[in-house]
Amino acid sequence: MSRKMLIDGELSHPAEAEERYDFDLFVIGAGSGGVRASRFSASHGAKVGICELPFDPISSEVIGGIGGTCVIRGCVPKKILMYGATFGPELQDARSYGWDVHEKVDFDWKKLLKKKTDEIVRLNGIYKRLLTNSGVKMYEGEGKIVGPHEVEVTQLDGTKIGYSAKHILIATGSRAVIPDIPGKELGITSDEALSLEELPKRVVVLGGGYIAVEFASIWNGMGAKVELCFRRELPLGGFDDEMRAVVARNLEGRGINMHPRTNLTELIKAENGIKVITDHGEELLADVVLFATGRAPNSKRLNLKAVGVEVDEHGAVKVDDYSRTSVPSIWAVGDVTNRMNLTPVALMEGSLFANTVFGGEPTKPDYNHVPYAVFCIPPLSVVGLSEEEAIQRGKGDILVFTSSFNPMKNTISGRQEKTVMKLVVDADTQKVLGASMCGPDAPEIMQGIAVALKCGATKQQFDSTVGIHPSAAEEFVTMRTVTRRVEASGKLKTNL
Repeated sequence: MSRKMLIDGELSHPAEAEERYDFDLFVIGAGSGGVRASRFSASHGAKVGICELPFDPISSEVIGGIGGTCVIRGCVPKKILMYGATFGPELQDARSYGWDVHEKVDFDWKKLLKKKTDEIVRLNGIYKRLLTNSGVKMYEGEGKIVGPHEVEVTQLDGTKIGYSAKHILIATGSRAVIPDIPGKELGITSDEALSLEELPKRVVVLGGGYIAVEFASIWNGMGAKVELCFRRELPLGGFDDEMRAVVARNLEGRGINMHPRTNLTELIKAENGIKVITDHGEELLADVVLFATGRAPNSKRLNLKAVGVEVDEHGAVKVDDYSRTSVPSIWAVGDVTNRMNLTPVALMEGSLFANTVFGGEPTKPDYNHVPYAVFCIPPLSVVGLSEEEAIQRGKGDILVFTSSFNPMKNTISGRQEKTVMKLVVDADTQKVLGASMCGPDAPEIMQGIAVALKCGATKQQFDSTVGIHPSAAEEFVTMRTVTRRVEASGKLKTNL
């Protein structure tokens, strides 16, 4: 897809577009990607319309809200609850630092829940104002594509209105998947978990990904008994294996009961809660069962097949390197494309879509060196390649540098929980291929490391950088000794 094709072939006649269509761009979905694409397209002079389902903290096929999953029922409310959960362990540690904390400290779940809801309502209003101030026309209702340049919006009263647009952008995100097991209606997803009326005392979590370990940490920090069941030997499949083991050890050390290689087969309503049956024949009793078993692209109600937009077997919209679908006038960004499902990535894709289509600068999203974090307690954050990925992709030897230490805070509090850091380096070029950290403030530290990797930093440059003392972050620039060398064949060489 060339610059000439995008600009000369389609974008050089804005006046003509205004005469033929109601909008230059109509966006279905006002989450992070859709809002960013709308605002940036409008800043390039495009006439933009956007539709979104009515607001509610718990989503469904007909309920959503401007701000999308991240703002309303994802990253933001989760982080608020995570902050709340960290105070429990912090209060325990405070005693060692001289604070006279009474043995019983009360926690008001409903107070925190109200604060959380107030914040997402506030953010929902901010996103509306961002769109309005950018000149984007907003519509509340369910959007459906009825032609290459036609969108139909079903309003709250059931009436349907059609709009024409030169370009249509799909940004409908994804929704939680519920496993098909007997009694599944007794379980909840992360949507409901963020809005429970009562704090559960006993929780069973099914899943080993981000959402599973984060909610396990939240409820554990608030005093609940948590059983974490996952299908693999370690949680967080796809992450660096060494760091996965660190997370598992930390979760267990915090009091979470781990059930590796375990699935749930049935939920049964009992007098004193929910009886959970595992595939090992175990019976667990819970007040809440959370299904954190993945998410699916939110595409099935968009009428895509009828208009020729191709999707994969999971319902993800197929796009090219510029986020264009199989229909030239229809585009897609964010989780609905199932590329790299992170809010900042959706923002990047939305920005570059606007630059490509309306800014005269066709640009492909760059998915290299995207940092991300898992907000368990303590958090894990990574950027670049894991050790396993580096071995698989590399042609030469790989050097691995690690540091495991007791954080200074723990030396006084007595908490037995180590911070672990890791650098993966190309032995020939000395280029740092990946970095990982599990420990307090890992996401804050990793953002700076991500800039370095994006710039192609070498191990020598890390070594020559002066550290901030005393801090955990300085360990990244003081790891001088190779922990192990992995030959191109994948065989480990130790003691070097």
